[in-house]
Parts: sequence; C-alpha cells; structure tokens
Amino acid sequence: MRTARFVVWADKKLHKAFGGRVSLVALAGLPSLRLTTTGRQSGQPRSTNLLYFPRGGDFVLTASNWGRPNDPAWALNLRADPKCQVALAGKPVETVARELHGDEYDRMWAELLEFWPGYRMEQREANRPLPVFVLNRPVR
Repeated sequence: MRTARFVVWADKKLHKAFGGRVSLVALAGLPSLRLTTTGRQSGQPRSTNLLYFPRGGDFVLTASNWGRPNDPAWALNLRADPKCQVALAGKPVETVARELHGDEYDRMWAELLEFWPGYRMEQREANRPLPVFVLNRPVR
C-alpha cells in the first residue's frame, strides 16, 4: 500500500509514453485496463488504470483504492453514471457498469480472492467491504 503513489504516477507516465499499450500491471503479467468514467460533479471524462478480472466477455473491477478507507472516485462516478469506457492496450470499448450486492457479490468475491488474494489484505487495511462492479458491453 505504501507504494501506491509511485505505482499510480509511473503507470500514468507509461500510459502517456506508450499510448495506453503498456502499464505496470500488464508488465507484471496481470490484466489491466484504462477505465474512463464521467465525473459526477464535473461532468468531465476521468481516467484511471486498473487491475481487472476477466470473466467471460465481462470486466470485473474491485474498488479497493489500495486499501484506503474510502471508495475510489471512479466507483462514485460509476454509481452516478454507469456508462463508461474501457481501453485494452489502447483500444476503447464502450461498457455499462453494474455494482454487485448480496449473494451475487459473495459469489464474485470468492472468485476475486482466487484471482487476486491481495484483495483480502486490501479489504482488511481499508476496514470496509470492497465494492465490486461488472462492466459489460451494451447489447445493440
């Protein structure tokens, strides 16, 4: 958790230098995407690089915020407007987010812990349930 600021800073630099095709998470061999939401107060596009859990054709995001006590801004933005965009290796994909609750959350949380056991430590550090969002492509 102490390295979060450096990781975020370095990831932004890599994204800019390589047009979104390179991220620290991806260099570590993990799936990463760039999420763009609409700012709930500003109405402006807000982007951040995130680890995601690929599940079928969906993208599963955990709002761990590096173990901080508050939900990240992107989670608040998705609650206000679930339409968003993900970019994989710089290629944009339109998606719609849905926050999980109840039994659906519990089942996904178990899958997420198998995928990335570090979420347990982040949840303990944050001292809050970590919100989980499933992003999928809208049906046209």
